Amino acid sequence: MYQRILVPIDGSITSNRGLDEAIKLAKLMGASLRLIHAADALTFSTGFEPYGVYHDQVIPQMRATGHRILKKAEARAEGEGVKADSVLREDLGTQVSDTVIAQAKEWKADLIVIGTHGRRGIGRWLMGSDAEQIVRKAPVPVLLVRASDQDLKAELSFATAEVGVS
Repeated sequence: MYQRILVPIDGSITSNRGLDEAIKLAKLMGASLRLIHAADALTFSTGFEPYGVYHDQVIPQMRATGHRILKKAEARAEGEGVKADSVLREDLGTQVSDTVIAQAKEWKADLIVIGTHGRRGIGRWLMGSDAEQIVRKAPVPVLLVRASDQDLKAELSFATAEVGVS
């Protein structure tokens, strides 16, 4: 029986599906959740921004967004009667999968539940797969929750609207 479920979240539709499954499991088993958001500042670095802009604007914005995502997910779990706490990790230069694995070990998680995009072929090669790396390295069982095609389309529409692509 799982008592400590680690749930990596990034605010996407896909990660929210993973959170929903983790909440269901926690309710069934009387487990608690640890929500983790790994803020990877290097993802948004082009190498051309001045250090001051990066340090004074990019990193604080990422931190604020991470806290917002975690608080919303915590409220969602607690609204369902599931005990949840959260942690924001800012491990510069560390892969998200390594951050999640380190947290699983540190917190002594029994299970990791993660939403996955289910990318294949060139998309997986180009984008990589944090979920795949977590499965390969995890010290505990991992439950992958795949997004539906409709979820993926909605997520793509949202992402392209955010950056102004038509």
